[in-house]
Amino acid sequence: MNPAATDTPEVLDEADVRIYEVAVLLPYPMAQKEEHQTIKEIEAIFKEAGAREVSKDVWGQRGLAYEIKGSSEGNFIVYHQEMDPGKIREIDTALRIVPGVLRHIIVKPPKGYKITKYSETYKVWLKERESASEKSKREREEDIQKRIADKAKRQVKREKTAKAEAPVEAVDKEELGKKLDKLISDDSIEI
Repeated sequence: MNPAATDTPEVLDEADVRIYEVAVLLPYPMAQKEEHQTIKEIEAIFKEAGAREVSKDVWGQRGLAYEIKGSSEGNFIVYHQEMDPGKIREIDTALRIVPGVLRHIIVKPPKGYKITKYSETYKVWLKERESASEKSKREREEDIQKRIADKAKRQVKREKTAKAEAPVEAVDKEELGKKLDKLISDDSIEI
Protein backbone atom coordinates (compact mmCIF):
# COMPACT_ATOMS: atom_id res chain seq x y z
CA MET A 1 0.00 0.00 0.00
CA ASN A 2 1.33 3.43 -0.95
CA PRO A 3 1.34 5.80 2.08
CA ALA A 4 1.37 8.88 -0.14
CA ALA A 5 -1.94 7.83 -1.67
CA THR A 6 -3.69 7.72 1.73
CA ASP A 7 -2.42 11.15 2.80
CA THR A 8 -3.80 13.07 -0.19
CA PRO A 9 -7.44 13.36 -1.17
CA GLU A 10 -8.55 11.00 -3.89
CA VAL A 11 -7.91 12.45 -7.34
CA LEU A 12 -10.48 11.34 -9.89
CA ASP A 13 -9.69 10.61 -13.49
CA GLU A 14 -12.03 11.90 -16.20
CA ALA A 15 -13.14 8.29 -16.74
CA ASP A 16 -14.15 7.96 -13.06
CA VAL A 17 -16.42 11.02 -13.12
CA ARG A 18 -19.91 10.96 -14.61
CA ILE A 19 -22.73 13.45 -14.90
CA TYR A 20 -25.85 12.58 -12.94
CA GLU A 21 -29.25 14.22 -12.98
CA VAL A 22 -30.70 14.69 -9.50
CA ALA A 23 -34.33 15.78 -9.23
CA VAL A 24 -35.52 17.01 -5.84
CA LEU A 25 -39.13 17.70 -4.84
CA LEU A 26 -39.81 20.20 -2.06
CA PRO A 27 -43.28 20.80 -0.58
CA TYR A 28 -45.35 23.81 -1.67
CA PRO A 29 -46.08 26.12 0.07
CA MET A 30 -42.89 26.27 2.10
CA ALA A 31 -41.57 29.29 3.97
CA GLN A 32 -38.92 31.09 1.93
CA LYS A 33 -36.35 30.91 4.72
CA GLU A 34 -37.01 27.20 5.20
CA GLU A 35 -36.79 26.60 1.43
CA HIS A 36 -33.42 28.37 1.18
CA GLN A 37 -32.14 26.40 4.17
CA THR A 38 -33.24 23.10 2.58
CA ILE A 39 -31.61 24.01 -0.75
CA LYS A 40 -28.36 24.93 1.05
CA GLU A 41 -28.50 21.59 2.85
CA ILE A 42 -28.96 19.71 -0.44
CA GLU A 43 -26.11 21.58 -2.11
CA ALA A 44 -23.88 20.96 0.94
CA ILE A 45 -24.49 17.22 0.50
CA PHE A 46 -23.23 17.46 -3.08
CA LYS A 47 -20.18 19.48 -1.98
CA GLU A 48 -19.31 16.99 0.76
CA ALA A 49 -19.41 14.20 -1.83
CA GLY A 50 -17.03 16.13 -4.07
CA ALA A 51 -19.59 16.75 -6.80
CA ARG A 52 -19.28 19.64 -9.22
CA GLU A 53 -22.50 21.40 -10.22
CA VAL A 54 -22.92 21.48 -14.00
CA SER A 55 -26.35 23.09 -13.98
CA LYS A 56 -29.27 23.86 -11.73
CA ASP A 57 -32.78 24.16 -13.13
CA VAL A 58 -35.49 25.44 -10.78
CA TRP A 59 -38.80 24.32 -12.27
CA GLY A 60 -40.83 26.00 -9.57
CA GLN A 61 -44.32 25.10 -8.44
CA ARG A 62 -46.04 22.15 -10.15
CA GLY A 63 -49.09 20.10 -9.30
CA LEU A 64 -48.54 16.52 -8.16
CA ALA A 65 -50.43 13.50 -9.48
CA TYR A 66 -51.13 12.43 -5.89
CA GLU A 67 -50.54 13.84 -2.42
CA ILE A 68 -47.15 13.24 -0.85
CA LYS A 69 -46.94 13.85 2.90
CA GLY A 70 -50.03 16.07 2.66
CA SER A 71 -48.74 18.20 -0.24
CA SER A 72 -50.64 18.28 -3.54
CA GLU A 73 -48.15 20.71 -5.09
CA GLY A 74 -44.39 20.88 -5.00
CA ASN A 75 -41.33 22.85 -6.07
CA PHE A 76 -39.07 20.89 -8.40
CA ILE A 77 -35.33 21.50 -8.65
CA VAL A 78 -33.20 19.54 -11.11
CA TYR A 79 -29.44 19.44 -10.61
CA HIS A 80 -26.85 18.11 -13.02
CA GLN A 81 -23.84 17.07 -10.98
CA GLU A 82 -20.50 15.72 -12.11
CA MET A 83 -19.40 13.19 -9.50
CA ASP A 84 -17.78 9.90 -8.68
CA PRO A 85 -20.22 6.98 -9.18
CA GLY A 86 -19.08 5.55 -5.82
CA LYS A 87 -20.63 8.53 -4.01
CA ILE A 88 -24.15 7.99 -5.37
CA ARG A 89 -25.29 5.74 -2.52
CA GLU A 90 -23.92 8.25 0.02
CA ILE A 91 -25.79 11.14 -1.63
CA ASP A 92 -28.98 9.07 -1.93
CA THR A 93 -28.90 8.21 1.78
CA ALA A 94 -28.18 11.82 2.78
CA LEU A 95 -31.05 13.16 0.63
CA ARG A 96 -33.47 10.67 2.24
CA ILE A 97 -32.96 12.24 5.67
CA VAL A 98 -33.16 15.93 4.69
CA PRO A 99 -36.38 17.07 6.40
CA GLY A 100 -37.67 19.39 3.63
CA VAL A 101 -37.32 16.90 0.76
CA LEU A 102 -40.52 15.06 -0.22
CA ARG A 103 -38.91 12.91 -2.91
CA HIS A 104 -35.69 12.71 -4.92
CA ILE A 105 -34.32 10.66 -7.78
CA ILE A 106 -30.81 10.24 -9.14
CA VAL A 107 -30.49 9.27 -12.79
CA LYS A 108 -27.50 8.63 -15.02
CA PRO A 109 -28.37 10.25 -18.37
CA PRO A 110 -27.52 8.33 -21.55
CA LYS A 111 -24.41 9.18 -23.57
CA GLY A 112 -24.87 12.23 -25.76
CA TYR A 113 -27.57 13.62 -23.46
CA LYS A 114 -27.89 17.36 -23.90
CA ILE A 115 -28.69 19.27 -20.72
CA THR A 116 -31.78 21.41 -21.29
CA LYS A 117 -33.17 24.04 -18.96
CA TYR A 118 -36.80 22.94 -18.95
CA SER A 119 -37.89 25.93 -16.88
CA GLU A 120 -36.91 28.26 -19.75
CA THR A 121 -38.35 25.92 -22.39
CA TYR A 122 -41.62 25.73 -20.42
CA LYS A 123 -41.94 29.53 -20.25
CA VAL A 124 -41.43 29.79 -24.02
CA TRP A 125 -43.97 27.01 -24.60
CA LEU A 126 -46.56 28.78 -22.44
CA LYS A 127 -46.16 31.96 -24.46
CA GLU A 128 -46.38 30.16 -27.79
CA ARG A 129 -49.16 27.80 -26.76
CA GLU A 130 -52.44 28.64 -28.34
CA SER A 131 -55.34 26.26 -28.65
CA ALA A 132 -57.38 26.05 -31.84
CA SER A 133 -60.33 27.86 -30.27
CA GLU A 134 -58.11 30.68 -28.99
CA LYS A 135 -56.53 30.96 -32.43
CA SER A 136 -59.88 31.10 -34.25
CA LYS A 137 -61.22 33.62 -31.72
CA ARG A 138 -58.16 35.83 -32.21
CA GLU A 139 -58.47 35.56 -36.00
CA ARG A 140 -62.20 36.52 -35.84
CA GLU A 141 -61.40 39.53 -33.68
CA GLU A 142 -58.66 40.62 -36.08
CA ASP A 143 -61.09 40.24 -39.03
CA ILE A 144 -63.76 42.33 -37.28
CA GLN A 145 -61.22 45.02 -36.41
CA LYS A 146 -60.05 45.09 -40.03
CA ARG A 147 -63.63 45.45 -41.33
CA ILE A 148 -64.35 48.27 -38.87
CA ALA A 149 -61.17 50.09 -39.90
CA ASP A 150 -62.04 49.67 -43.61
CA LYS A 151 -65.59 50.99 -43.04
CA ALA A 152 -64.24 54.02 -41.16
CA LYS A 153 -61.81 54.74 -44.01
CA ARG A 154 -64.62 54.52 -46.59
CA GLN A 155 -66.82 56.85 -44.53
CA VAL A 156 -64.04 59.44 -44.18
CA LYS A 157 -63.40 59.19 -47.91
CA ARG A 158 -67.14 59.74 -48.67
CA GLU A 159 -67.26 62.77 -46.41
CA LYS A 160 -64.22 64.27 -48.10
CA THR A 161 -65.68 63.73 -51.58
CA ALA A 162 -69.05 65.17 -50.48
CA LYS A 163 -67.36 68.30 -49.18
CA ALA A 164 -65.35 68.64 -52.35
CA GLU A 165 -68.45 68.21 -54.55
CA ALA A 166 -70.68 70.64 -52.61
CA PRO A 167 -70.74 74.00 -54.46
CA VAL A 168 -69.58 76.86 -52.40
CA GLU A 169 -71.84 79.85 -52.89
CA ALA A 170 -70.07 83.13 -53.14
CA VAL A 171 -71.52 85.31 -50.43
CA ASP A 172 -71.65 88.99 -51.04
CA LYS A 173 -70.76 90.82 -47.84
CA GLU A 174 -73.08 93.72 -48.53
CA GLU A 175 -76.06 91.47 -49.18
CA LEU A 176 -75.32 89.48 -46.03
CA GLY A 177 -75.05 92.67 -44.00
CA LYS A 178 -78.46 93.88 -45.30
CA LYS A 179 -80.14 90.59 -44.36
CA LEU A 180 -78.67 90.75 -40.85
CA ASP A 181 -79.81 94.36 -40.38
CA LYS A 182 -83.32 93.43 -41.55
CA LEU A 183 -83.48 90.56 -39.04
CA ILE A 184 -82.20 92.73 -36.21
CA SER A 185 -84.56 95.61 -36.93
CA ASP A 186 -87.64 93.43 -37.43
CA ASP A 187 -90.00 94.17 -34.52
CA SER A 188 -92.17 91.15 -35.10
CA ILE A 189 -89.45 88.79 -33.78
CA GLU A 190 -89.65 88.36 -30.05
CA ILE A 191 -86.52 87.34 -28.36
